[in-house]
Amino acid sequence: MSTSPAPDALLGPADIRELAAVLGVRPTKQRGQNFVIDANTVRRIVRTAEVRPDDVVVEVGPGLGSLTLALLETADRVTAVEIDDVLAGALPATIAARMPQRADRFALVHSDAMQVTELPGPAPTALVANLPYNVAVPVLLHMLETFPTIERTLVMVQSEVADRLAAGPGSKVYGVPSVKANWYAEVKRAGAIGRKVFWPAPNVDSGLVSLVRRAEPLRTTASRREVFAVVDAAFAQRRKTLRAALAGWAGSAARAEAALVAAGVSPQARGESLTVEEFARIAEAAPDREGPLPSSGSAESVEPRQRKDSE
Repeated sequence: MSTSPAPDALLGPADIRELAAVLGVRPTKQRGQNFVIDANTVRRIVRTAEVRPDDVVVEVGPGLGSLTLALLETADRVTAVEIDDVLAGALPATIAARMPQRADRFALVHSDAMQVTELPGPAPTALVANLPYNVAVPVLLHMLETFPTIERTLVMVQSEVADRLAAGPGSKVYGVPSVKANWYAEVKRAGAIGRKVFWPAPNVDSGLVSLVRRAEPLRTTASRREVFAVVDAAFAQRRKTLRAALAGWAGSAARAEAALVAAGVSPQARGESLTVEEFARIAEAAPDREGPLPSSGSAESVEPRQRKDSE
């Protein structure tokens, strides 16, 4: 590994504001931009993520580069995915100026993370990101699905979203994001982040979520798409029993009940009480399973915060 970076290589509040002014950048709510301005916070994130010297880290939404620089201090390589034209254009120069000895270990992908299907260089082993709050869940699920080599993930998201991702069956906030994240990984809350470390300061609290990929995929003959279709249907009508909620998915309430009984799940249960394993068993028992699959809808791309009224 190269010589350790200088202590002042990371960006502080004055650096962030100066860089933003030079670039004419004004953080936008549309893209959920809240830049971290505290070096201690980004180093804490890297420690909590347990980034190792041999890790190839992918970062989504690097912004001005606060977390990127901290990741480069420790990881073998960092690939950043940035959608914003101005930020993507400026980031390589920031890395070269502040951490020149690590610049050859950095790669930039100028793209919408939801459209990324491949990355340059070695396969990523970790995902560490301050995710834009308005697209946090769909981006997280897309990255976990697209890059199965990602073993460890640590994301900073809105506190409410962090609670939902890490929730277990029976919790009031257990829902679609909880089940789908658990399909890929063991999920837990990994800390809270104060509002004052951001510019501009958000009007919501933030939380860290740790996801460690399952050592072995869930044992099921059903595909991810089949299981997620059941999950989407179960939570689309959250207050209904599964017999009623899955009627559309199965073709009728009677067929839904038959599938539930075959899966060993009570037809009177509700989605919020089921584990991902139980959803998989229901998918396996789907009527006409060899036929066309029900649409999984857009629940994967709906941020939990925006679904509060319906859940």
